[in-house]
Amino acid sequence: MHYVTVEGLTKSYGTKPLFRDISFHIEEGDKIALVALNGSGKSTLLKIILGKESPDEGKVWIHKDVNVVMLEQQADFDLSKNVLENIFDHSNPILNAIKEYEALTDEEAPEPDHEALAAAITKMDELNAWHFDSKVKQILGKLNIHRLDQPIGSLSGGQQKRVALAKVLIDIGFEHKHVLLIMDEPTNHLDVSMIEWLENYLDQERVTLLLVTHDRYFLDSVCNEVMELDQEQLFIYKGDYENYLEKKAAREESDKASVEKARNVYRKELEWMRKQPKARTTKSKSRQDNFYEVKAKATTRIQDQQLELNVKMTRLGGKILELKKVYKSYGELSILKGFDYTFKKGERVGVVGKNGVGKSTFINMLLGKEEPDSGKINVGETIVFGDYSQEGLVIKEDVRVIEFVKNIAENFPLADGTKVSAAQFLELFLFPAEKQYTYISKLSGGEKRRLHLLSILFRNPNFLVLDEPTNDLDLPTLSILESFLQEYQGCIIIVSHDRYFMDKLVDHLFVFEGQGQIRDYPGNYTQYREWEKEEEKRKTQAQKEVKPVPDSTKAVTQAPEKGKKMSFKEKRELEMLEQAIEKLEGEKKEIENELSCGNLPFEKIAPLTTRMGEILELLDEKSIRWLELSEIEG
Repeated sequence: MHYVTVEGLTKSYGTKPLFRDISFHIEEGDKIALVALNGSGKSTLLKIILGKESPDEGKVWIHKDVNVVMLEQQADFDLSKNVLENIFDHSNPILNAIKEYEALTDEEAPEPDHEALAAAITKMDELNAWHFDSKVKQILGKLNIHRLDQPIGSLSGGQQKRVALAKVLIDIGFEHKHVLLIMDEPTNHLDVSMIEWLENYLDQERVTLLLVTHDRYFLDSVCNEVMELDQEQLFIYKGDYENYLEKKAAREESDKASVEKARNVYRKELEWMRKQPKARTTKSKSRQDNFYEVKAKATTRIQDQQLELNVKMTRLGGKILELKKVYKSYGELSILKGFDYTFKKGERVGVVGKNGVGKSTFINMLLGKEEPDSGKINVGETIVFGDYSQEGLVIKEDVRVIEFVKNIAENFPLADGTKVSAAQFLELFLFPAEKQYTYISKLSGGEKRRLHLLSILFRNPNFLVLDEPTNDLDLPTLSILESFLQEYQGCIIIVSHDRYFMDKLVDHLFVFEGQGQIRDYPGNYTQYREWEKEEEKRKTQAQKEVKPVPDSTKAVTQAPEKGKKMSFKEKRELEMLEQAIEKLEGEKKEIENELSCGNLPFEKIAPLTTRMGEILELLDEKSIRWLELSEIEG
């Protein structure tokens, strides 16, 4: 099915064109990644598709049966309401029933009124909403959203982003069949297990997707097409991220060759034009007209729009950074328990762990922003930290880009011994002259991040601390940043959920496992995840192999342990499982009878076989859960 058609779209801001005469189509099942340099118009294009902005020229056609849903960078929540009320803000009978049921059965909520709970369960039964409730629980659980009665305004930015993601995923589950899901940086503020779950979820749901992301593993796993905005044009590449890189490189080589050929023709034609008499024949006029077309092509500037990082590093002395018996905790949350470590020259450490285990606190202690409860953190005299934090730029008042940089320094030393002015340094960071006089508040999120990076490197640090550095940076900038960091001679600490970025740069990991335990793992992130999965398999296998031996003496002298009391909710779930299993067994028997009759048309065999596989999977899943609940019932 044809979802969206974009034809001849042109958009400018003032004198700056974002894109000219671009066209593309979105078909059902497409999973498209939109990539471009920050400030090239990605967000504007998404807003035009959503109908929030109008193009200067061109049109957007969306099929009347298609609903467009977007996960934006900044969620528009009602801060006076709680998490549950913000997630279920639609007036949909099934959603309303689930909202009422979840409010009554929330673990943090007080004991519910039994009549109200019985009425809520009856309504769930009438609307057959239990399947949807199960999906809602999965989404909320995987995104670590549990306190549904918590005011949305009391949550951190990262927590709000996860609630916004949950809301979007729940909404598309209740929409009619045809949904175009637009996601702007969906992996920001998610830990790796959440990102991996989201990859699988989007694949299973078979949604039609238009995605802006810096996470290249996520892009590669989810998307089957890449659209790139580059120098006001749109280029479309079918296939994965690797294919996009190969085809883009080939296109750029072809463009350079085409311009070089035009320049050779231009030189010859220019010589001919200068020799021409003033009187024009028809033939010479045609050649002169063609000359101007060749000239336009020959004078095309192949803009190699790449961030150039060529910075000087402050000399690094013998003593770097030393932690001795460091303890830190907040209430019952232990972050460090007697942590010892001595950093060496050129060390590259990744810091990973689930949200809330103390990674940011650890970084703040290294930077001197927080004090340990006990122990010592000794910083070498020559150390100059470069703190590239999630908070971003801190400015007292809105200023122009050039003023902000000049307030740091007028000139900047490069690694080759030369100096450049503040304006020239800005150009190296893809801020052309006209952009340098823009107020910082008018920059895109990615441009602000790029300016923040510039302000860090301007101070010539020799110990870089990068806290989620890939958030909001575009892919071309990330590629150059990675190349720079690979050649960087100083120390680097990276806190990031970007697996691709970590894999390219770190030598080993500090894994925050919780309760003050930190594992020093020798390898990159992917190697650690593979090791972790193998460990989980090994532990599961060991538990299966260990069979408890009954103690006959205890059996005589000790009364059997009383089974755990089932909750009302669990009893209801057990009843529903029994009904569902009975229904599935009946359907299975019907299909077996049809398949064994011997006169079934060929075109009916395939769908029945597929359905039989689905039924067997459901029976296995529900039978395991039935056994778990039966054991509780005792």
